[in-house]
Amino acid sequence: MSEFTTLLDQLVFPECPRWHEGRLWFSDMHDRKVWAMTEQGQTELVCEVPGQPAGLGWWPDGTMLVVSMTDRRLLRLDADGLHEVADLSPFATFHCNDMVVDAAGHAYVGNFGFDLDAGEEFTGANMVCVTPDGDAWVVIEELLFPNGSVVTADGRTLIVAESFGQRLSAYDICPDGSLANSRIWADLRPNVPDGICIDAEGAIWVADPVNKGVMRVVEGAGAVDWRSTGDRGAYACVLGGSDGRTLYVCTAESSNPARTAELRSGHIEATRVDVPGPT
Repeated sequence: MSEFTTLLDQLVFPECPRWHEGRLWFSDMHDRKVWAMTEQGQTELVCEVPGQPAGLGWWPDGTMLVVSMTDRRLLRLDADGLHEVADLSPFATFHCNDMVVDAAGHAYVGNFGFDLDAGEEFTGANMVCVTPDGDAWVVIEELLFPNGSVVTADGRTLIVAESFGQRLSAYDICPDGSLANSRIWADLRPNVPDGICIDAEGAIWVADPVNKGVMRVVEGAGAVDWRSTGDRGAYACVLGGSDGRTLYVCTAESSNPARTAELRSGHIEATRVDVPGPT
């Protein structure tokens, strides 16, 4: 019997889930929409993003940020719609993807580096930091396909999933938003990390679309829990719910834009865990 309960289905390609103010927020990337969902499954369309939404986050003042993938921009959602915070195209060599925003409002945005779906030759990717006033600069170079990222509870460390590196990499966050002291937080081979989230004990849940499941990883100990998502790849995850112990997972049969709209196999699934998300 599956450990997962399907909460939503018929999505095109759900990604980048966040738990915020009592609801699950996520991007249906290839359907160009951002949604919010209550624990009871009631959904609200938050906005439509013509350039395909990816990473989500919030400034300290509550303003929502959305990564627009194909035009490589960071947008903010105001009462009158979406507005550009920064143009990331000078720094991103292909589509922008996931993002995390720290307590100071620094947004860390990754990108593919190359056209994966077209079979282009692998190219390392930059991570860009964007400040609330719109300044943007490269803080990490030559990442091996950066995907999900998290900031530790003390705000001092950024951890990035490198899919092609099959690892989690960590960096110290400096007061100005720059990063230092690069190191490997966890070697995940043979697993392939995509989206990630952190729990109250500092362990990281990792979604693996290739091996089709999620695993809880402890620094220095490796994977201590594995949960299979069956015939759908697990692309991203986040802890939430009223007690923080629901692990929400974005799943789909494919990530290829040429197939996802036809398949509409995207699900939001949930499983219960022992350690809650950070408060």
